[in-house]
Amino acid sequence: MGNRWKFLLEQAPEHLARQLEELDAFVLPGSPADVNPSRYGASKHPKTNTLDSNRDATDEAILAHAFRESKPVLAICYGCQILNVHLKGSLIQDIPDVRPNRPQAVPHGTTDLAAGAISGDQQHDAALSAGSVLARLAGSTSAHINSSHHQAIDQPGEKLRVTAHAPDGTIEGVEWTGDSNWIVGVQWHPERMPDDLFAQRLFQQFVAAARAREAVAHKA
Repeated sequence: MGNRWKFLLEQAPEHLARQLEELDAFVLPGSPADVNPSRYGASKHPKTNTLDSNRDATDEAILAHAFRESKPVLAICYGCQILNVHLKGSLIQDIPDVRPNRPQAVPHGTTDLAAGAISGDQQHDAALSAGSVLARLAGSTSAHINSSHHQAIDQPGEKLRVTAHAPDGTIEGVEWTGDSNWIVGVQWHPERMPDDLFAQRLFQQFVAAARAREAVAHKA
């Protein structure tokens, strides 16, 4: 997937559009970069240090295409954040700095850790909304997830239902409600939880949604 993603990032807009037509669904993965805050009308916070204009523009083009053509999207971490921004939502630019006094605070990434603490993925619980895609896949209204981020959704985008929260209220999952298209965003990294049944089911349903969309397209 890495080579294909790099290829997409390097495309001129018209070439990218042709590439997207060939694909049935999209995974928007994580990134070491942050979404440019100018995309949601905010000034740059001191902790927002790494921006990637190519990635921002490519994800925006993918999302515009996916919504227009009713193609499934699984948006992960950075992908979840830019999905929210694409739908006119906003982001918290650094969780521990912007919201330092969160009740029941849990570490979400390296900026939440004390000096000298072990870095890498953190772990915490998440509450899942009853009746949501995520709750159905988990078979429960709670799950244990990994965590490796310093930004998160602030104001949810248009027609995005918040369906997962960390114990401190940080938004961990969203689902599109505007039509029947399967679009799910998760703030954690299910691809780094290969033995987790919940993570497996999430990818399985994404693949099933892609196959269902492909079957409909071929009948048209």
